[in-house]
Amino acid sequence: MLPIERYAYCNSLRGMHPGEKFLFAVASMTTCLALNSLTVSGIVLLLMAGVTVRKGRIPLYFYIKLLSIPLFFFMAGTITIAINVIHSSDQVLWSWQWANLRFGITVESLLACAKLFLRSMATVSCLYFLSLTTPLIEIISILRKLKIPELFLELMSLIYRYLFILLEMAEKIYTSQSARQGYTCIKNSYRSMGLLASSLLMRSHQRSLDIYTSLEARGYNGTIKVLEQRYQLSKRNLLLIAGTELFLISVHYLNGGNL
Repeated sequence: MLPIERYAYCNSLRGMHPGEKFLFAVASMTTCLALNSLTVSGIVLLLMAGVTVRKGRIPLYFYIKLLSIPLFFFMAGTITIAINVIHSSDQVLWSWQWANLRFGITVESLLACAKLFLRSMATVSCLYFLSLTTPLIEIISILRKLKIPELFLELMSLIYRYLFILLEMAEKIYTSQSARQGYTCIKNSYRSMGLLASSLLMRSHQRSLDIYTSLEARGYNGTIKVLEQRYQLSKRNLLLIAGTELFLISVHYLNGGNL
């Protein structure tokens, strides 16, 4: 079992109604995206990180490690927004000339870059809160109650489960190759990676056929049904969620809607 799935089942917020966690994550993410505010995005990022680490008891090192995965992608994607073609010298922080064009960074482009970067990180933190505190089975149960198409839910469940099977097979093949000095040099590494990919493709195809056969043997008719734990909705938590979203909206408008 991967750590992200283990924490979803073993965290301090496990007894909280999954609908409340889903509502909190989606409402905060929607508010963050709709307002497009630097201040609100920063608050959402810190709030989600604090709730996940402190209330959910998710290790801080593991959470930072997870956040670092999209960090470099967002940095690479948003840096291009900060650099624009400069037509005037107003509010230019840094620029350089290339042929007949002048590129540079302005206060406006830097602010837009910061807004996009923080908003992206804040929305990811909302998804991390949901995935680290709520098992996939309960998320699918909520989506089913929201009338999401059953085909989408079945594919979501099978793909998620199959990822762990692929990772397990890849880890075993890699360990076997390493024990046979398969990664001692660059030439061996490329050869071993090719063999790993081809072997993984064949084994995964065979495993998918085995899984489908086992589902049909258990009476699969297009819907995967599992036992669901019953939870009690908390009015206190619902009020806290509503208060949090109202606070974020009020911060945005009290700040003038600029930052």
